[in-house]
Amino acid sequence: MLRIAVTSIEPNSANSLCETGIDLLGAGNGAGAAHAFRTAIAAEPAHVEAHHGLVRALRDAGQLNQSVAAAMALTVLTPEDPLAHTALSISLQAAGYVPQAEAAAARARILEWKAQLNAPPDEGSLA
Repeated sequence: MLRIAVTSIEPNSANSLCETGIDLLGAGNGAGAAHAFRTAIAAEPAHVEAHHGLVRALRDAGQLNQSVAAAMALTVLTPEDPLAHTALSISLQAAGYVPQAEAAAARARILEWKAQLNAPPDEGSLA
């Protein structure tokens, strides 16, 4: 298991820890990846990629309720991000909370539509 001392971590190392977490996910080590992502978050609490990684790692490790909690924290950190709500929906679905998963998926779609409506039109499109 990967051991990282949180007290010696500097904020600029959060990216490195996040990369370690991604590598561990790729190797099938969800628990180790979750630890790396948690350590990255401890170093840089607003590190969005580490939060996304933590949600996935916990889900891969079978810690479904913890994955839901991490996804909920991600939606608090980035409330207008459709991917955060999609991650919440996937974790809720995996944990068996189907109606809540559908609501989170609907929220993700609404946020995506809002982003599309607020985006400037493409140069080649008719305005």
